[in-house]
Amino acid sequence: MDRNRPAVRPGAGALRHGLLLVPLLFLAVFFFYPLLSILSVSLAPDGQLDLSGFAALITSAYYRDTFIFTLWQAVLSTLLTLGLALPGAYVFTRYSFTGRSTLLSLAILPFVLPTVVVAAAFTALIGPQGVLNTLVMGLLGLETPPIQLQHTLTIILIAHVFYNYPLALRMISGYWANRSPRIEEAARVLGCRGWRLWWEIRLPILRPIILAAAALVFIFTFTSFGVILILGGPRFATLEVEIFRQAISLFNLPMAAALSLVQIGAMLAMMAVYTRLQSQIAGELQAAQQIARPPHGFREKVLIAANVGLMILLLFLPLLALVERSLTVGVDGFTTRYYQLLTVNTRQSILFVPPIEAVGNSLLFAVVTMLLAVLLGLITATLLAQRESRLANWLDPLFMLPLATSAVTLGFGYIIALDEPPLNLRTSPLLIPIAHTLVAMPFVVRSVLPALRGIPPDLREAARTLGASPWQVWRQIDLPLIRRGLIVGATFAFTVSMGEFGASVFVVRPETPTMPVAIYRLLGQPGAANYGQALAMSTILMVVCAVSFMLIERLRGAGMGEF
Repeated sequence: MDRNRPAVRPGAGALRHGLLLVPLLFLAVFFFYPLLSILSVSLAPDGQLDLSGFAALITSAYYRDTFIFTLWQAVLSTLLTLGLALPGAYVFTRYSFTGRSTLLSLAILPFVLPTVVVAAAFTALIGPQGVLNTLVMGLLGLETPPIQLQHTLTIILIAHVFYNYPLALRMISGYWANRSPRIEEAARVLGCRGWRLWWEIRLPILRPIILAAAALVFIFTFTSFGVILILGGPRFATLEVEIFRQAISLFNLPMAAALSLVQIGAMLAMMAVYTRLQSQIAGELQAAQQIARPPHGFREKVLIAANVGLMILLLFLPLLALVERSLTVGVDGFTTRYYQLLTVNTRQSILFVPPIEAVGNSLLFAVVTMLLAVLLGLITATLLAQRESRLANWLDPLFMLPLATSAVTLGFGYIIALDEPPLNLRTSPLLIPIAHTLVAMPFVVRSVLPALRGIPPDLREAARTLGASPWQVWRQIDLPLIRRGLIVGATFAFTVSMGEFGASVFVVRPETPTMPVAIYRLLGQPGAANYGQALAMSTILMVVCAVSFMLIERLRGAGMGEF
């Protein structure tokens, strides 16, 4: 026995394992229990087995059409997104040009925006009172808006492409930059050019990442809620929207539960496909290749200009329109009137409180969520970082399950599960940060886990040999090395909470609305004042998310995080 090595205090192991049980208990109570309650309500609404809800799903043409539309719009959105992202990935991988890195970093901003902000941005751009309609009406002297895309499939698809294009672009370009160019160079020498080069060389090389990106985009569009609810209107409904309508508008809980089970099954299947593809990709990555070069000739410059122009029009024009409309709706020139109106509750029936209180509520809930997610995520990452533990291999996908479950399903599970003692939390404001923590905690885990796994074991062993206690080892060795990842995870958690809409719309109380819920309610009311307040609040939320994202990008080094 090494006498210089400090003895382990009795009970230290029990305390450590007790701490590791905390996130498991949190997951069991606030994730699995609500899902089991959904299962109970759908299969036995009156305490006895009843499959009438599932029978209605099969026999009703309406529910079949809802599922078919959910599937069809997701497939179409995925194809459009990949069709635009693939040429963009080619440009960013093969060519170096002024502003390339900045543009690629800013391009991800739309993806981190809340769905209600995206919906508000497109309403500001091409809605009846949008920038384009106002401009065309003024130029042509028209009395009615010529662009009629509100509540159409077209605007839904455009918004989905806006939302997911940055994700597909970064996934494909990042993978492409890690592939050796020698195969393509050899094919060129052998005379393979043009479309043959794409079909026989490039697409087979990129197939794994294209499939992975397609799976992820499909998941996001299949579970689309805010975009469909606000931009689609009453004409269109995905499974997410129908769950919301059945539970909130019709209070048909058995049908909502049956739809939720279909949603959960579909998402678990798609997440299984995605994680399998992602594991294959991780094993194929090589050292990054410096293959980007300046463009030569007019054709290559036009290709770059076309893709950059598309990105600016698709990704940034709606956001600029959102800011402009928030300052000009209903007036000639610019005004801050709608920002000032956020302090006034002009219609008691909408929010019950001045809209500015929604900003304060969101900030408070985001801070509480950040603290909870960091605490639970740090404990979870510590457990998962033990590579020798077989248990960790099973727990890793377990803690990622909240990402595979829609927030709408989670929110619905809360209203039917947490309404009896000792978990009577349905009317408690604490339920909001709890729901947000479930969604945010995986981001903290994936931000901290690589940093923990990267700590050399020799450092800890050396500290223990010198007499450091486990607490001192963690505080003086682990914490300084994972600090940046921890800040990234905390910022992710804060941003996710600020923009979360799907679960919040189920659990928020009228007197404590969050910003996304307030925006949704204001957009649903007539009048320039309500519309202007919605745009003003959306702009504030967009700025908060943008600042948080820029902080994440600044702190996150190469390879930091697993998203």
